[in-house]
Amino acid sequence: MKIAFHGAARTVTGSKHLLTLNNGKKYLLDCGMFQGMGDQTDVLNRNWGFTPAEVNTLILSHAHVDHCGLIPKLVKDGFAGKVYCTPATKALTAVLLEDSAGIQEEEVKFANKRKTANGLAYLQPLYTEEDAKRAMDHFVTIEYDTWTTIDDNISVLYTDAGHIIGSAAVSLKIKEDGKETHLTFSGDVGRYKDVILRSPEVFPQANYIIIESTYGNSLHDPADTTPDMLLKWINHTCGEKKGKLIIPAFSVGRTQELLFALNSLEEEHRLPDFDYYVDSPLSIAATEIVKSYPQYFNKAVQKVLETDKDPFDFKRLKYIKTVAESKQLNFHDKPCVIISASGMADAGRVKHHISNSIENSRNTVLLVGYCEPHSLGGRLQAGAKEVHIFGILHEVHAEIGSIRSMSAHGDYEDLSQFLACQDPKQVKTVFIVHGEYDVQQAFQERLLKKGFTDVRIPELHSEHGLG
Repeated sequence: MKIAFHGAARTVTGSKHLLTLNNGKKYLLDCGMFQGMGDQTDVLNRNWGFTPAEVNTLILSHAHVDHCGLIPKLVKDGFAGKVYCTPATKALTAVLLEDSAGIQEEEVKFANKRKTANGLAYLQPLYTEEDAKRAMDHFVTIEYDTWTTIDDNISVLYTDAGHIIGSAAVSLKIKEDGKETHLTFSGDVGRYKDVILRSPEVFPQANYIIIESTYGNSLHDPADTTPDMLLKWINHTCGEKKGKLIIPAFSVGRTQELLFALNSLEEEHRLPDFDYYVDSPLSIAATEIVKSYPQYFNKAVQKVLETDKDPFDFKRLKYIKTVAESKQLNFHDKPCVIISASGMADAGRVKHHISNSIENSRNTVLLVGYCEPHSLGGRLQAGAKEVHIFGILHEVHAEIGSIRSMSAHGDYEDLSQFLACQDPKQVKTVFIVHGEYDVQQAFQERLLKKGFTDVRIPELHSEHGLG
């Protein structure tokens, strides 16, 4: 039995981990798209490192694109098996994949205009909207906290990971050659004091663990400071500078957290009297799905629901659906707040808003989540004075801000708490994935001090024997 790491290996994106049994059966844990990797991105997304048609089953942890975004391409390239996930993950994945396909088709159309002018070969999208819809036929849902037998070799248990609605840690019981092996893949681990979601659950004792490490060397600011920090940026940008506050936000998770914080300010009569826009059809659809799973909210939000039927809405909030309405925001000359996808600012409508606002010092781009260093958000966060957007060089005059309290990923204390249910002596190997290499090295040292004896940081496409 062996495990190979075909994504999220010494980087935070493209999650794909392939388990191969001695009998040849193959099980893929996640099938994520690489994002924000600069010129490498397209090449990484078009080259698997394995043969999709040979994969028997896909087991999905959650619905973020860096974990589910290549499923239509997997099916298109020959995968014929089932895709297991929680019900909320299926609902979110359906809208995310269709949106991803639409973005690809638009971006390829734009790129091909330039290629035609230069006599270069045409690009094709990784998959189309039809491919995305077809892929959903393979999905089978599993509820949390229920062992489900997939075949003679594998049973799977989903436990709530507290990262986004429907997110799960994946525990496997693997029966082969007369023995049983337990492997757990963390997916993405949420926070134990998340403002909306339940805390991550404990999971069964494992022999092997694959653990994410996005913030494996840092601590977040307390989450309860988020509304106050948001209020500070609104007052500074919209009140003092009379500009636009543009917030790149992932459609699933981060957008809902922002809306919840703004609604809280409204309930406390502290929300400034400006216009607030959510400019992302995907974010609108995702918010409706999130609202339909209130059983996954924590006790504090359950209490709020007793007096506030919709904690993600407030009186000055406006949803932008059409492209024409989105373009009109470029000519909006009054102070306002625009929340738009994507979170790393590398695609979607927010990229247009930044392009139209980045050279004006009255405006602010507020980053509220992790940005891969090569992404547009990552370059702005690093202090770039000039950035290319849609092939045009822009000088950065807008203010660049960040709120560190808003990550849906656990910090090193959360990750340590997640692993606290395990006896390190019974864990043969911990594989650290989904993190920058220097962060992973720091987290590796932390785990070794906690008593885990074999802690590895796999390279891309590397293969490791189990047992």
